[in-house]
Amino acid sequence: QKLNLILNRVFEKMISGMYMGELVRLILVKLARDQMVFQGKTTPELLTTGRFSTSYIYTIETDKDEEGLANADKVLRDLGLNPSAEDCKATRRVCQIVSTRAARLCAAALAAVLRQIRDNKAAERLRITIGADGSVYKTHPGFSRRLQKMVRRLVPDCDVRFLQSPCGSGKGAAMVTAVAYRLAAQQAERQRILDTLRLSREQLLEVKRRMTDGIVLGLSKQTHEQTSVKMLPTYVRSTPDGTENGDFLALDLGGSSFRVLLVRLRSGKRHKVDMHQKIYTIPQETMQGTGEELFDHIVQCIADFLEYMGMRGASLPLGFTFSFPCNQSKLDEGILLKWTKGFKASDCEGKDVVMLLKEAIQRKQEFDLNFVAVVNDTVGTMMTCGYEDPKCEVGLIVGTGTNACYMEEMHNVELVEGNEGLMCVNVEWGAFGDFGELDDFCTQFDRSVDDCSNYPGKQRYEKMISGMYLGEIVRNVLIDFTSKGLLFRGKMSERLKSRGIFETKFLAQIESDRLAMRQVRSILQHLGLTGSTCDDSVLVKEVCSVVARRAAQLCGAGLAAVVDRMRQNRNQNQLDITVGVDGTLYKTHPHFSSIMQETLQDLAPQCRVTFLKSEDGSGKGAALITAVACRGNNQGQH
Repeated sequence: QKLNLILNRVFEKMISGMYMGELVRLILVKLARDQMVFQGKTTPELLTTGRFSTSYIYTIETDKDEEGLANADKVLRDLGLNPSAEDCKATRRVCQIVSTRAARLCAAALAAVLRQIRDNKAAERLRITIGADGSVYKTHPGFSRRLQKMVRRLVPDCDVRFLQSPCGSGKGAAMVTAVAYRLAAQQAERQRILDTLRLSREQLLEVKRRMTDGIVLGLSKQTHEQTSVKMLPTYVRSTPDGTENGDFLALDLGGSSFRVLLVRLRSGKRHKVDMHQKIYTIPQETMQGTGEELFDHIVQCIADFLEYMGMRGASLPLGFTFSFPCNQSKLDEGILLKWTKGFKASDCEGKDVVMLLKEAIQRKQEFDLNFVAVVNDTVGTMMTCGYEDPKCEVGLIVGTGTNACYMEEMHNVELVEGNEGLMCVNVEWGAFGDFGELDDFCTQFDRSVDDCSNYPGKQRYEKMISGMYLGEIVRNVLIDFTSKGLLFRGKMSERLKSRGIFETKFLAQIESDRLAMRQVRSILQHLGLTGSTCDDSVLVKEVCSVVARRAAQLCGAGLAAVVDRMRQNRNQNQLDITVGVDGTLYKTHPHFSSIMQETLQDLAPQCRVTFLKSEDGSGKGAALITAVACRGNNQGQH
């Protein structure tokens, strides 16, 4: 315990005014005992702890040599000594050594702090002011000068200004209290705003209940038009069984780039899939031009791919992954209900996309397709995972958009004739909320994102969950905080005002546990926020966390409605089911999947759900749907 007391606060004992005089006394005692000063003599006063005050050092080290030596002579005589002129010079030298070491040690510690601040700010050069107080700094004639000089030598890449505090402990204490009060008020306001984005368990249960109601209404012929959850039949009646065989084309259209694939399925004990693909882009003017221009472009790309594969003029079945809301009355027909994701090609809505594709093929006259299956990417995801796990009867997409599908009992799918077996239903849950079902959960930020979107009032659930919108929600929160002086010291960058500048991938990067705050800062600098602080970085990370958590919980609540319905359909006390999942948000965000799964488990405790990540549901899955359909046709099933 005595040793702990000795070793405690060692750094302070090498620097501060409480111990500086005592260090000088101990050195003088040692020098006297070694016969180097005072003719080897000591006195009881010199041997008494605390008798050499630090204030003596200030007088001895005065800038005027003669005055300093005279002061040293007086101090030593007061200690009962009879010093010579050399003794006075030696004492003055000891004081200088002790105080200089203290100043340099203090400078080294300050330099370490300044480097950390500079690194935190990711700045090439740091400009900073240090407020200084204390009797040694203020009273010692050379301490502050030595300290400042050494700091500038140790951190030449920092422009350091020292500002002496006039009355730190009085005025400073009042200011600390005032600042603390201001910060507490600001923090309370931030949390009040963020609380609007936080959902309670009761609210999540209500989302699940409303989704369940929407599913029931969407399946019924009488109430189908009264709900935003459209429950579209896909005419996919079964999942793969491993006997699928042959070559299939797949076309994956769901954004500004699309893929053409050749998928080779080989049946047998070790069924395998070989895939070849090319990615093509759709120019913005084609996305928003005429339907004829769009489908001519798609057909030209298919022809180019067949040429590339050495299969010019081939006639193959095609799985057409068309990731837009469609009404199907059979597998090889898809009536486009509405464009989403920035597409606005004219003369397409309300028409069969298979016919639009076939008409473009007729105009081209270079190849033919002997069968076309219209595939939703969510269904493709379910089928791909179903190829690996027969228990996979649910598909989920959480990427640029979000959607789900599942195998529903045929007798419940009133829009299709027949009562036997199952059919995969495309929930189209992105539109959940379009009839006001989510109005009481929407915040001012959701409304702002919706108002500025291509389709105001549409896809409300998707706009609270998917990758296309989360970055925009975060950006709107950051703008609100900044305008209220709660972030970035109230200074708004022009780039932050730009719609879409805060990409959803930033959420994943900022929330990644492996990233240090300085990398968060580099993202903020990319947004023109060069003056942001560590506190700003912490708050931005919290905003990202709150927005992503709400998205994952909402997705989990929707999925809970789906799997609980499947359990009740089958009259099972416990349902074991696999969900095939795809989408960049689910796959790349560090916490989305775990939060979604926790929410699902909490809201649907009687369902044991396994999640299987899909590898290319929109390509491989589309081919599998086509293969299953061709297998059924070959067996005489329709």
